[in-house]
Amino acid sequence: MLRNTSAIDGYFIAASDGHLGTVSDFLFDDVSWLVRWLVVDTGNWLSGRKVLLPAFALGHLDAERREFAVRLTMQQVKDGPDIDTRRPVSRQIEANIYDYYGWSPYWSTGLYMGGYGFGYGGGAIAPLPLQGSSRREEDIAAARRSDDDPHLRSIEAITGYHIHASDGEIGHVDDFLIEDADWSIHYLIVDTKNWWPGKKVLVSPRSIQEIDWTDNLVNINVDRQKVRDSPAYDASAIVDRDYEKQFHSYYDGLRSGILP
Repeated sequence: MLRNTSAIDGYFIAASDGHLGTVSDFLFDDVSWLVRWLVVDTGNWLSGRKVLLPAFALGHLDAERREFAVRLTMQQVKDGPDIDTRRPVSRQIEANIYDYYGWSPYWSTGLYMGGYGFGYGGGAIAPLPLQGSSRREEDIAAARRSDDDPHLRSIEAITGYHIHASDGEIGHVDDFLIEDADWSIHYLIVDTKNWWPGKKVLVSPRSIQEIDWTDNLVNINVDRQKVRDSPAYDASAIVDRDYEKQFHSYYDGLRSGILP
């Protein structure tokens, strides 16, 4: 099911022996458009410290209780790597977290380049199995030596960025729609009030040509009229499979092959 990230923001993270804190941000990979980490604000429990938890480690989303369960204890999280979430998250920082918990890093599984819509059929990404210790240690060591940019970006930071079509601005990023089964980002919700009053539209990551982190811009490869004539988006309605088929048929004729 597609959900607004703004609606999940503030959900509790329930460890096996108590609440760890609340979701305060999401870090996604701008190559695959998969959410890799949730930033958890621990509040008074750890004096405002924030921790990172990989999206695959979370259990089922409980909308009624507004929480996720995670198979960790509060002490495990307390003793985990200390992360400054105000600074970019490097591959080495990611490797340290995976190493501490004994999990296999996602970049060693082939999921790193999984791409938009991975697992569209609805199957959740289960926690990655622990590899043989030697293989996992090799992956961790390689990550610590690597200078590769993991392309992790903050949803909180990008919210508010201006959206530029090929012939001018159309609005700003208002929210994101993610698939809660696999944490793939399906759409950016764009508020067009300064161009098309009272309307919001959806933009697919496939349309994004470049994200300009210096000027706070998201550049897309379609013109304003194409966006304006796209299937109507009703923020009060659920974006279902029929809508998605109509949306992608309009933009690209399903040329990606993701939808049947």
